Amino acid sequence: MTEIDMWFDPKCPWAWNASRWLLESETVRDVHVNFHVMSLHILNEKRDVDEWYRGWLGDTLGPARLAIAVEKKYGNPALRDFYTEIGTRIHRGKETIGPELYADVLADLGHDPALALAADSDEHDTALLASHHAGLDLVGEDLGTPTIHLPGPDGEPVAFFGPVITPIPKGEEAGVVLDGVMALARSKGFYELKRGNRPRPDTA
Repeated sequence: MTEIDMWFDPKCPWAWNASRWLLESETVRDVHVNFHVMSLHILNEKRDVDEWYRGWLGDTLGPARLAIAVEKKYGNPALRDFYTEIGTRIHRGKETIGPELYADVLADLGHDPALALAADSDEHDTALLASHHAGLDLVGEDLGTPTIHLPGPDGEPVAFFGPVITPIPKGEEAGVVLDGVMALARSKGFYELKRGNRPRPDTA
């Protein structure tokens, strides 16, 4: 079985789409996905970004902090279920990010409700920063999320930003897309493949 690691910010719709594609790929290929947390707030904290984007980033730190708190208390496998639960509410249910969302997610997962306090605390920021850098340092250039690590030609992990994908591939299509990404990861000379005119993400 091939292990794939993905770093996500809970609010990022492109990370959500990539994560659902990867989970769909598990049903048609012999792969297993491990999820990890990065933070768009941390990534853009010292960047000169557009005002609208700075506003959009305003509520991203809380969910990332909560995700790290869940992982620290319950282990990495619990992060997968947490991301699915909070991501479904954010990206499909269009729920508002804040204390009510955190409480509902923790309750539905049967987790300690006191963890919701982590969203407004810096208690786990060191762990969040470490997770953030573990994912993004290998891909370089502070590219963001989704970031995935796959086995490279020498067995060492190769990191990519992306794929940026919409709509979410289903069934065998998901597997075919993964086949292509893994083939690129095995090519020592491959670095980038990109096109513009990106549509809005369909997170359904």
